[in-house]
Amino acid sequence: MNAEVEGLYRQESRRVLATLIRLLGSFELAEEALQDAFIAAVDQWPQTGVPQNPRAWLISTGRFKAIDSLRRRSRFNTSLIHMARELEDHVQTPDPDSVEDDRLRLMFICCHPALTDDAQVALTLREICDLTTEQIARAFLTRPSTIAQRIVRAKNKILDARIPYEVPAFAELPERLDAVLRVIYLVFNEGYFASSGDQLTRNDLSSEAIRLGRLLLELLPEPEVAGLLALMLLHQSRRLARMTASGEPVLLDQQDRRLWDRAMIQEGEALVEQALRSGRHGAYSVQAAIAALHAQAPSAEATDWAQIVGLYDVLLRLTDSAVVELNRAVAIAMLRGPQAGLALLGALLTREELRDYHLAWSAKADLCRRAGLLDEARRAYRMAIEKARQSVDRRFLKRCLHELESRA
Repeated sequence: MNAEVEGLYRQESRRVLATLIRLLGSFELAEEALQDAFIAAVDQWPQTGVPQNPRAWLISTGRFKAIDSLRRRSRFNTSLIHMARELEDHVQTPDPDSVEDDRLRLMFICCHPALTDDAQVALTLREICDLTTEQIARAFLTRPSTIAQRIVRAKNKILDARIPYEVPAFAELPERLDAVLRVIYLVFNEGYFASSGDQLTRNDLSSEAIRLGRLLLELLPEPEVAGLLALMLLHQSRRLARMTASGEPVLLDQQDRRLWDRAMIQEGEALVEQALRSGRHGAYSVQAAIAALHAQAPSAEATDWAQIVGLYDVLLRLTDSAVVELNRAVAIAMLRGPQAGLALLGALLTREELRDYHLAWSAKADLCRRAGLLDEARRAYRMAIEKARQSVDRRFLKRCLHELESRA
């Protein structure tokens, strides 16, 4: 039974938390109520069995646990008794089908204009999407302590400014859209390239990001929303081909393209075309166009690298990103040869954002290998192994290094 509850926690806890935050109006009270609800499940379900709708049970139990907690605390703080009565009198347990999009709604609440852009994203990723501060720091290419400080400041700002826990009016949604898109994108990336753990991917996160992208497109049919959804679908279409049976990564040029999900690719391509035709597309749509070119190519050799380099040039005018510059350097290497890519990588690897980014060192190692610079390739592989956070990545890189040394 404990294993069943643990599985449910992984699948449902953030949806339950999102609804409890909306119902209770407090991050802290909702987090406590969530834990109390799951403790009650561990205690009661072995005797009573798992309820027919466990999510509804957890929401209802969490709400009543919060009311009980406020009543106990009211002996020391009389103002809490009024809060408990208000929750008991005016909040009804919701129909679970009506709260399916609570996580999306709460993303807009966390992305309030009163918070800084980075604070909006960090708070949402931590509290709504359940990423750890270490995972968020990896996404931001910064230190976990910096992320923790941003989250604390964001919560204090919400409390001090009395930011309401309510869904913003429709007219207010567009000004919060950029941060919400960024959140969904980072959640997808954490699922597509997990920053910690023993698995290369976390399909639960990438699938959840796609679900939220679909909901957002229904709410706001904007070109960049379509572009982001297209980008996620096109990347997700390669999921089955990205790993070996032992869980090690398979590079794009070595993937079995017969395993790519063609239905997902077709949906993504249609969304890319829709976004680009609008004339109001942005960085996500351009990235999706790049992914579509990869999806359309029958092989790595047949890929239209010239058009991909051109799209990266467009992308760099839209966003200042070291990772985009890294990807552009690799594309130039595919178009003009490894030496052309290495000429760009040298300067990039001195930048703070990429210095500890193992994929940058892995890219250098691969280009050095292709250029016949075997000593430099070995050094770059060793740096990539040192920087890699995941055991599966380190195993893959060690195998690449071993194969290089064996050939030498």
